[in-house]
Amino acid sequence: MIIVTTDGVANKEIKEVIGYVRGSTVQSKHVGKDILASLRTIVGGEITEYTEMMTEARQRAIARMVKDAEGKGANAIVAFRLQSSAVMASASEIIAYGTAVVLD
Repeated sequence: MIIVTTDGVANKEIKEVIGYVRGSTVQSKHVGKDILASLRTIVGGEITEYTEMMTEARQRAIARMVKDAEGKGANAIVAFRLQSSAVMASASEIIAYGTAVVLD
């Protein structure tokens, strides 16, 4: 699956526009990681526990978007975007979306 943030793919022609595809996940904080993160804020620096957690959440949302596109017969996704939002104090939604297309 080719995934690009642009409206087209270099050296490829869009044969068919299938339409909107998406994948999402809601990720909550882990109590153990939250304790480590709190300690890390005292000394400063990157909170790697949350970086890893959000990386996994993004990968999960992208995989679900790809599955949606494959189910509709696409071989590429253009205009790809990622967005996150807080759904409650300790949870965030990650959504991956774009336009499914068939490339020549």
